[in-house]
Amino acid sequence: MANVTELFGSMVFGDRKMQERLPRTTYNALKKTIKNGEPLDISVANAVANAMKDWAVEMGCTHYTHWFQPMTGITAEKHDSFICPANDGAVIMEFSGKELIKGEPDASSFPSGGIRATFEARGYTTWDPTSPAFIRDKTLYIPTAFCSYTGEVLDKKTPLLRSMEKLSSVAVKVLHLLGKEDVTRVTTTVGPEQEYFLIDKKMYDKRPDLIYTGRTLFGAPAPKGQELEDHYFGSIKTRVAAFMSDLDEELWKLGVLAKTKHNEVAPSQHELAPIFATSNIATDHNELTMEVMKKVAERHGLVCLLHEKPFAGVNGSGKHNNWSISTNTGENLLDPGKNPESNLQFQLFLAAVVKAVHEYQDLLRLTVASAGNDHRLGANEAPPAIISMYLGDDLGALVQSIIDGTDYCSRGKTDMLTGVDVLADFKKDTSDRNRTSPFAFTGNKFEFRALGSSLNIGCPNYMLNTMVAEELSQFYDELSAADDLNAAIKALVRKVFTEHQNIIFNGDNYSEEWVAEAERRGLCNYRSLPEAMAHFVDKKNIDLFEKNGILVEGEIRARYEIELDCYSKQLHIEALTMIDMAEKNITPAVIDFVGSLTESALAKKKLSDAVSTYAETSLISELSETLESFVKKTDELKSAVDEAAKYKGDSLAEAMYYRKTVFELMGQLREFGDAMERKTSAKYWPYPSYGEILFGV
Repeated sequence: MANVTELFGSMVFGDRKMQERLPRTTYNALKKTIKNGEPLDISVANAVANAMKDWAVEMGCTHYTHWFQPMTGITAEKHDSFICPANDGAVIMEFSGKELIKGEPDASSFPSGGIRATFEARGYTTWDPTSPAFIRDKTLYIPTAFCSYTGEVLDKKTPLLRSMEKLSSVAVKVLHLLGKEDVTRVTTTVGPEQEYFLIDKKMYDKRPDLIYTGRTLFGAPAPKGQELEDHYFGSIKTRVAAFMSDLDEELWKLGVLAKTKHNEVAPSQHELAPIFATSNIATDHNELTMEVMKKVAERHGLVCLLHEKPFAGVNGSGKHNNWSISTNTGENLLDPGKNPESNLQFQLFLAAVVKAVHEYQDLLRLTVASAGNDHRLGANEAPPAIISMYLGDDLGALVQSIIDGTDYCSRGKTDMLTGVDVLADFKKDTSDRNRTSPFAFTGNKFEFRALGSSLNIGCPNYMLNTMVAEELSQFYDELSAADDLNAAIKALVRKVFTEHQNIIFNGDNYSEEWVAEAERRGLCNYRSLPEAMAHFVDKKNIDLFEKNGILVEGEIRARYEIELDCYSKQLHIEALTMIDMAEKNITPAVIDFVGSLTESALAKKKLSDAVSTYAETSLISELSETLESFVKKTDELKSAVDEAAKYKGDSLAEAMYYRKTVFELMGQLREFGDAMERKTSAKYWPYPSYGEILFGV
């Protein structure tokens, strides 16, 4: 590996490259756009485009692409070459500011939720100058937003950028009210921890369920799973370590701040965590990380699985979204400081987050809803579907003292005495971490722990930004008319904490008692995507996004339709895959095995009537009975899939049907299939077992 400091960002047209290659006036103008959100002049864009092109060509690039994030949940790209015809029949390499700023991919085949008809094909991509361009596979990648010809938002990035601007403008007004006149911009930052599985590609290629759906639809548990807790933070296998080393190198080249890597709880499960970045860059980097993980895995004969639950019976994969708010002057607005009881600024911003999470808990829940994540939430490996907040003992005591109007004294950081002379004593934190909480305060940020591993983090972050911006806007309206600002802040903070304390829970979110307690508190418990998504189009949520200029009602309803339609299609594909595996491979395999047992029993009988055939006949009986149930359940599932057609045209009803009927039948079919796998000879079973897959790397 090359020197890391030289390697880092070597494939990125970042600040260092811009300073080297742009005229000072152009560089300064571009930095104003990036830092302050000022409009970009076309002359600046032309200069930037030319410098980008020269650098990219020097690095071996022949093409550029506008890289965007449509509503498919993955990224998209269309590659164009730099070549332009010259008068002498040769070609020259050109790239203009117009080409940099605007691209025109065909929008007709991307999900639009009914906004666009198939024949209305024109769509536009537009450069996001706040997210640096980079090079991959001899192509210059330009991060962009994506919209339709008529202006509707068709991507996941535009709402995020709008929400960041909205939160900044409102937060700056509040801070000016508090006397922080030097603050001109407020940004949200995110550090998404990414979990994933690595399995051998030879095993993957033998599993049509992994190929078509990303998860195993059949699979009996291996004799050993995660019960010994020996994989978590355990020694990293040689082959995995080689993959991780290459992954770090590729990500560092692309300017991704890959920081931490380790084994996760389940066998073959791992995690990569970056240093935080501005929300839109963190989103781009996380999408890039997932893409690079898959490509690097291929080089090592591995497959990277990003499905939330690829294997039943062991932990699935999530993504922890560490979210915070900072000013351009370097101040973290969620830092309590040494004296949080007198830090009115912190209390005010904390109150805004508490109120936002309580009032819009349904939105936070639906941001993490997916067919894959439905398998994880509430399964004692991820937070439950009930949204609540963890503040910890120290901060929780502060909030309670404000509600009660009593004095508060911080415990501060106490000494942790190791009791061993050669081990240094150290200060321990004022509160423990709560890994069961969906939305936990962790010192100077909130960790939104309920995200699924394959999720685009733009969605939860634009919703989080928007709801907090709304609360800060209300706070500003109330406080700007106050005669005594400090007294008004104290009264407002106390009122908010008192009215919204039900969202705060510092206990065990996995306990059955919490489910009952949450219901008493009036908190939502939407266990599946259809249940959660039904509330996306509630009036209060539409009003929130329209009022703050993030999305209009038509765009919200389009997203609602897209998510429900995607859910139904995913379950439809899973059901068809199960049927295909059952009929073409599992049923014939078991029949063949039963036939071999029958031949064995008959052969014994020919030798002597005294020879026992109990082993064969008991197994034949058990497998034959289970196989009959398996075939009948396969037929039931086929009929249920056919029946789903009558719900077309009503996306919510269709998704509910798939959840309540098709999904349930799939689970029942799997039980019979897995039972037969336990009893069928490995020689006959058509697919690699969990033991082979999870322990085969």
